[in-house]
Amino acid sequence: MIMDKTIGNPISWAARNLGATSEHIAESVSTVGSSETHEMPVVQTLTISDLRACLLAGYHDFLETRADAIFIVLIYPIAGLLMFGIGLNMDMVPLLAPLIAGFALIGPVAAVGLYEISRKREQGAEVHWLDALGVFRSPSFGAILALGFYLVMLLLIWLMVAQSLYAQTLGPEPPASFGSFAAEVFTTGAGWAMIVIGTTIGFLFALMALAISVVSFPLLLDRKVGLPVAVVTSVRVLRHNPGVILTWGFVVAAMLVVGAIPMLLGLIVVMPVLGHATWHLYRRAVA
Repeated sequence: MIMDKTIGNPISWAARNLGATSEHIAESVSTVGSSETHEMPVVQTLTISDLRACLLAGYHDFLETRADAIFIVLIYPIAGLLMFGIGLNMDMVPLLAPLIAGFALIGPVAAVGLYEISRKREQGAEVHWLDALGVFRSPSFGAILALGFYLVMLLLIWLMVAQSLYAQTLGPEPPASFGSFAAEVFTTGAGWAMIVIGTTIGFLFALMALAISVVSFPLLLDRKVGLPVAVVTSVRVLRHNPGVILTWGFVVAAMLVVGAIPMLLGLIVVMPVLGHATWHLYRRAVA
């Protein structure tokens, strides 16, 4: 089926299929974890020094498995470059920045293989890049898949909101060129309104993703718990350590920005360090 090339078409298609797909995943989630324990893990108090220790441990993991980790995380800059390609289509230019920013929302999903490598290394096992594929053999793979789906849905909702915001400010017509769009964004009141409102809304989406995923994926890999327990534990970690976890979120965002500057190639280093560090953060956050 051929669709008209408008800004809304890709996102509208996703929205139309969201209901049916969500229902299917909800049925899967209802069976995921039925045999797991629902006892709530104990959440521990964190400090800023814990974040430094986690980043250092993540860096050491990266150094010890550098060749393996770089091989795995090559998919991140490739995915980012693909997003650039989509965004350079004039109909999609207004969604370029939200796409890049939204990439952080699904970062925890993409880093699951790195958590597995850190888990194996913690056990003293010899690590190979294929160990990242051990996620597919995890008893909690169904729960991991379901949680990943919901983060992808969160990304799509964010893109729909960003599209609507563009339509209400600089739209609804697509820009004539990338240069004209950039000029409108930075030299008009409507453009600055889009920046301020979009940044505020984006922060709320990022906070939601952080709350449900800060330790949930590592927890699912490490223990036989159900998806609800993993998500609730992650939210409890944020509520118990709001300042520290928000600081962690800003650190992650800053490192991703730094990694994205050289055409996203810096993510080859940033992503494995953050992925390994997240595993160590989970170890410190959950008894």
